[in-house]
Amino acid sequence: MSMQDPVADLLTRIRNAQRAKMASVVVPYSKQKSKILEVLKETGYISGFKQVTLDSTCPAKQDLQISLKYYKGKAVIETLQRVSKPSLRVYTGYKDIPRVMNGLGIAILSTPKGLMTDKAARAQKQGGEVICFVA
Repeated sequence: MSMQDPVADLLTRIRNAQRAKMASVVVPYSKQKSKILEVLKETGYISGFKQVTLDSTCPAKQDLQISLKYYKGKAVIETLQRVSKPSLRVYTGYKDIPRVMNGLGIAILSTPKGLMTDKAARAQKQGGEVICFVA
């Protein structure tokens, strides 16, 4: 079965792993997923991630191992919501970029200058596709 929305799959795997109190989770590799994870690491929502090969029979198949972050036994990421979907893309100009939890959370945007947070996009005056909300 083919995967229709790999970004939604990434977000769902992270949510499910945190609910199960897992230390890490493995997802299939893609450039967009690694860029999203870079933004999450820079903002402090995950501890880190690395590219690994779990299947020794197929060294071309790469995966991403994500180290999840907890604070006092609770997951750092409270909500992880997909905004723009393949069936309904959501684009916004830099003046209309939504604030997540009144500035306490972040929105990840795909702009012409790459993936970035809502704050960075406003500072660089870049609009784009709203990928997800993280709080």
